[in-house]
Amino acid sequence: MHKDKIESDVYQCLKDLSIDFKEYKHPPVRTVDEASRYWQAIDAMHCKNLFLRDNKGRRHFLVIMEHNKPFDIKKFGHQSNLGRLSFASKERLSKFLGLEPGSVSPFGLINDRENSVEVYVDENIKDTSHLGFHPNINTVTITISPDDFDRFLDWVGNDYSYVQF
Repeated sequence: MHKDKIESDVYQCLKDLSIDFKEYKHPPVRTVDEASRYWQAIDAMHCKNLFLRDNKGRRHFLVIMEHNKPFDIKKFGHQSNLGRLSFASKERLSKFLGLEPGSVSPFGLINDRENSVEVYVDENIKDTSHLGFHPNINTVTITISPDDFDRFLDWVGNDYSYVQF
């Protein structure tokens, strides 16, 4: 799928849901460290988005959390009763979320037509005025409110829960 189409699908979804957002363009970034160089002018809690799978490859998970929090994959798998987890391959990322590495975003859930990806969200993101995510491409950051983010999650239909990291 063409990158312009990927991005425009997100904007159309937000428009259809009457979700206000602000857009900030920047050079391509593949990691949180790279992206942080462009965040000074963006008033938002920036999130890292991790795409995981269980050890049999039958279940897939999107973890959304504050960018500067450490993530212990072994501890998370144990505490969430998910068993042993690992990061999913780029092929799985493409198949389930229609995304490329470096562009992982909760907005990829619009491509998960079967709602097979389970979502775990850091409960601390509710304590901010705005959240920053890629609109499925890594040359833009958009910001939305936590309430609007909840509306998006409700609309997309994937199972999600707020957890403490």
